[in-house]
Amino acid sequence: MCISPTESILSHNLEVPSQKRPKRSRVRIHNLARRNQCKEKIDKDMELKNLKLYMENISIIEENEKLRKKATLLHQENLALMSELQNRFSKHVLLNDDKSKNTVHPSNE
Repeated sequence: MCISPTESILSHNLEVPSQKRPKRSRVRIHNLARRNQCKEKIDKDMELKNLKLYMENISIIEENEKLRKKATLLHQENLALMSELQNRFSKHVLLNDDKSKNTVHPSNE
């Protein structure tokens, strides 16, 4: 039995692609694995950056709260000092008014 040249080419062509397919799939799997590793590394980096930013935000919020409390205390102290100044000024004005009423002016004599 003789094999014709077309039959040998067909059988040869059928064998070659079947041998190449596993190589392609291995390469694809290897590339996919590498991409997954890169993606995991990027995800971990992003998660770490997010955690750092979150911690920084918390510290900023805490500092803002401290400053807000300090500002409130300073505002209250300012109001108390202004009130004290107004009381002293009004007492001073009353004393000057009393002195001017008790003093005899030379033009009135």
